Amino acid sequence: MTVRVRLFASLREVAGVGEAALELAPGATAEEAFRHLAQSHPHLASRRPSLAVAINRRYAHFDAVLSDGDELVFIPPVSGG
Repeated sequence: MTVRVRLFASLREVAGVGEAALELAPGATAEEAFRHLAQSHPHLASRRPSLAVAINRRYAHFDAVLSDGDELVFIPPVSGG
């Protein structure tokens, strides 16, 4: 199955891309998608503990099962006033 991953802010800077398509096995989770992405962009791996995830514009857990065509967004911490 194919999922679309979008990266914002510091994640986009670290990866050097704002978007990627991942080919994953059916039943893959958001966690597995992140690991797959981190294989191509190793500097992302250390950021995992502080990330949130959204699937199809709804916050989700990293153990959520993905479906073909899902949009996956990894969200870094945000600060500001």
